[in-house]
Amino acid sequence: MTEPCRIIGVLDDGPAGLTPRALAHIQRADLVIGGTRSLRLFANQIAPTAQTRDLTGQLSRVPDWIREAQAQGKRVVVLATGDPLCHGIASFLQSRLCIEAFEILPNVSTVQLACARLGLPWQDMKILSVHGHDAGEWHEGAGPEHGLYELLRAARRHERLAIFTSPDNTPDRIARMLVSEGLDGQFRMAVAERLLQEGERLVTECSVAEAAHLRFSDPNVLLLWRDSPARCEVLFGLADESYKQRQPDKGLITKREVRAVSLARLQLRQDSVVWDIGAGSGSVGLEAARLAPDGHVYAIEKNEGDVAIAAENRRRLGVHNYTLVHGKAPQGLDAWPDPDAVFIGGSGGELAELIRLSLRRLKPGGWLVMNFVTFENLSTAIGTLKEIGASWDVTQLQASRSQPILDMHRLAAENPVWIVCAQLGKGHD
Repeated sequence: MTEPCRIIGVLDDGPAGLTPRALAHIQRADLVIGGTRSLRLFANQIAPTAQTRDLTGQLSRVPDWIREAQAQGKRVVVLATGDPLCHGIASFLQSRLCIEAFEILPNVSTVQLACARLGLPWQDMKILSVHGHDAGEWHEGAGPEHGLYELLRAARRHERLAIFTSPDNTPDRIARMLVSEGLDGQFRMAVAERLLQEGERLVTECSVAEAAHLRFSDPNVLLLWRDSPARCEVLFGLADESYKQRQPDKGLITKREVRAVSLARLQLRQDSVVWDIGAGSGSVGLEAARLAPDGHVYAIEKNEGDVAIAAENRRRLGVHNYTLVHGKAPQGLDAWPDPDAVFIGGSGGELAELIRLSLRRLKPGGWLVMNFVTFENLSTAIGTLKEIGASWDVTQLQASRSQPILDMHRLAAENPVWIVCAQLGKGHD
């Protein structure tokens, strides 16, 4: 019977931090696989006849090394950091080799150590890792393609975070991201450097803004926690006055009544990818982003002034899953991922082409929702939808709002809006 590969959690105190059983497995192993630092820490415990392999920069080859060694009847040990199942190598290996091929001997994770040093409970912490490729500096409006995006999303939604950093994705880089997104004042932070090594240090007496300009010794763990719980935000139906709008000629905003119906017809899910074409002040796209916190909204607006306004509304509302582009659709839409829903609030004279493109790119079951205030655009939309055999319907929405008149009130009518909703592949109404 083939012996299982032992994945053993180790720390920077080396053999002193292991149980006798775990240490015995290392001493009896025929093949020991680990990172450069781990192999150096255990060099005196590895048998002279044993083979060692450094996995640094060669992670993808480790499953083949294990498979080959086990086929030869060799005893294999993989040295992992801390708890191998907490953002460690174990899940990677188990996804490529059957679970029965392993026995995991975990150690204390470095997150546990860092929290112990500070006396912080860690059971409710959101634990993340940015210990991958160099993500690069954060830029406002970056999307899921950025390596720090998931961390930002977690910072918006959780009270406490513990982050495994890397030599590239450092605490100061993360701090700069929080500053750029206006979150620096909401969090306290600590950095635990070189745990269990000579020169171990806890950095606790600096703000997030100050940390953005510091450097920290590697390896380290970053801890973030709020002084007070994050406020629960209204998801949609915000008053028009909640948004900055173009002055003095207001109007490039989808009014609340129309916005609510349009968002309902988009049929959003928690992870929806949404296109907002002709974003204007950004109201529809920003509220769509709130309704789909695990998704992302891609918005485009051709007017430079309105782009600036929509970007400011994004900052004011604290929406992170929203990428805004200055341009005229359909240019640039080929770089966006296929959407679950598309909203067209402005077309820049390209309505027919945008309808065809949107329906072609929509995922199965997705909806295209359009708002029109002119007969001409309504006619173009219906004509195009008929031509391509789409399923569609039209709702005319006419709302009136109360207005004061002397010591009484009257109703003042808003402009009527046609809401056109369409899907591809079901014939037409």
